[in-house]
Amino acid sequence: MTPLSDDDARWFSIHVQPHDAALRAWLRGRFRALGDTDDVVQETYTRVLQLRARDPLREHAVKPLLFTTARHLALDQLRRRQIVPMEALVDFEGDALADNEPGIAETVSRRQELALLAEAIQTLPDRCRQILTLRKIYGLPQKEIARQLGIAEHTVEAQVGVGVRRCAEYLARFGLP
Repeated sequence: MTPLSDDDARWFSIHVQPHDAALRAWLRGRFRALGDTDDVVQETYTRVLQLRARDPLREHAVKPLLFTTARHLALDQLRRRQIVPMEALVDFEGDALADNEPGIAETVSRRQELALLAEAIQTLPDRCRQILTLRKIYGLPQKEIARQLGIAEHTVEAQVGVGVRRCAEYLARFGLP
């Protein structure tokens, strides 16, 4: 990256640097598996400065932009560490997922989280994945799923519980609730 102009350096020291300690602490707490956060922080700063060069940033938008960008970069880094084959479950290209016209960063974040959830679902055993998808994605009642699959309603309930728990554990490895 080219050296910062005096104006950019002043802007950075006023609007970005005050958030450095909080950003690093947040990354260490939320993404423990990352280990060293320096690369994520540095790349976050680079991207925010690049964005500022294209479009002036409002003062109140800097902190959320820093944390959102860092979150995306951390998730990307963690995701690259684990290569999991995934078949597309849903077309994530549609803007139907966005409500109240969120910003680009929020839309990208949601899409990344949905992709990560799809990866989590793909790691489930076939029967568990099938039952969880019918119940949570298509909203079928347990009784209907049991009837369609020819299994006990209790089995449906147990498999949904297992699927939700395993997905939550998978997402937790990436620092997601």
